[in-house]
Amino acid sequence: MSRPRRPTPAQIRKRRRIAVIVLALLAATAVYLALTATVFAPVDEHGAQVEHLTIHSQAVHRDLGVTVVVPPEAPPRDNRSLVVFLHGRGGSNETFTGNEAVYAGLAKLGRRAPVLAFPDGSDHSYWHDRDSGRWGRYVMREVIPAVVERYGIDPKRVAIGGISMGGFGAYDLALLHPRRFCAVGGHSPALWFEGGETAPGAFDDAADFNRNDVVGMVRANPDAFEGMRVWNDYGDEDPFRVYDEGFVDYLEADGADLSAHSWDGGHDGDYWSRHWAAYLRFYANSLASC
Repeated sequence: MSRPRRPTPAQIRKRRRIAVIVLALLAATAVYLALTATVFAPVDEHGAQVEHLTIHSQAVHRDLGVTVVVPPEAPPRDNRSLVVFLHGRGGSNETFTGNEAVYAGLAKLGRRAPVLAFPDGSDHSYWHDRDSGRWGRYVMREVIPAVVERYGIDPKRVAIGGISMGGFGAYDLALLHPRRFCAVGGHSPALWFEGGETAPGAFDDAADFNRNDVVGMVRANPDAFEGMRVWNDYGDEDPFRVYDEGFVDYLEADGADLSAHSWDGGHDGDYWSRHWAAYLRFYANSLASC
């Protein structure tokens, strides 16, 4: 069977022109907080245990919270798996823990359910090392080791994912740390083809973008995600759709172990809430075969 063709430069330019216009409108409205999935009313946690840790981070020189959700049928210590899940712009470690869809999805998985760790990545860190702090190091060297030790996680059974800014961060960390994760998921991930197209504050400068060019890393290295299962999804009205489509084209051409989905919806909490169960099934299945 022949591999899918990579998109041509003309196709990419056409996609880019459309996306830049839509993303400019999105950035101008500054509504990232409204796009998160936080629900402030009390929710049914379906028997899950929710705990809050504080990381005294040397990487970013501040104290940051990590919310950890232990599923109701968690396996014995040292036989548990972990999903590190990164929030979007304007979010926090509590962005998703008020969403009942998270707990319902975990409960359906029974003993296959992973522990979930939601770190705080500040307003617009984009989860990479930069002038404001070494945010990538914070996740890799501080958050993950702390959660692994405290909750009895098998260190070889860890996945990473995220929404919007967090989807970008998950891909970036997985690419910069080959074979560290069993799986990586981007849910409506914030991706760009060039530095000049990025959201304000996402990168310090052109050099910072080039060091963390997720699409460029995949384009340059067909084996960039070797050994990892990869997920990508976006809504059919998502302004990042054009970039995600191009990213998926490259992954398919590279023969990556990819699950790609485009569903009805936009870049908002309603869209993500509808698909939390699917996200969690992907991570549980990936971690079970890791």
